[in-house]
Amino acid sequence: MQISASKWLDIWQANRRLTRRVIEAFPEDQLFSFSIGGMRTFGDMIKELLAVEGPGIEEIVTGVRQKFDEHASYQTKHELLDKWDAETARIDKFWADLPSEKYLERVNLFGQYESSVIDAILYFVENEIHHRGQGFVYLRSLGIQPPFFWER
Repeated sequence: MQISASKWLDIWQANRRLTRRVIEAFPEDQLFSFSIGGMRTFGDMIKELLAVEGPGIEEIVTGVRQKFDEHASYQTKHELLDKWDAETARIDKFWADLPSEKYLERVNLFGQYESSVIDAILYFVENEIHHRGQGFVYLRSLGIQPPFFWER
């Protein structure tokens, strides 16, 4: 069985919608300050995702090296959500120009991560799921019910 390119995008964007809901659920005053066991704050984890996914897919499609900046100066939930929405649109835009024939080509994203295109995309999704899971733990430890993971 093969998965179509549009289905791959649906899976990725469904995960992004769920992660957005976790950002929305996070208390503003804890987003950039709360952590457990030496892990980064959830706000910093989201900054990493913003630095990887949209720029990564653009680099894959255009071949133009993108700047990797996980230390952007977002300081509010509103700023993160606005950037999240902009990157979601960026993913849609560049995904439309990614032919499936390119999935097995090798890329070296940000000059740091070498893999096939499809493995890079899987990394984007899996990394997001990993950080969203950390966000779930943070929310639960703050007494907040996270969104149900199956409601993507």
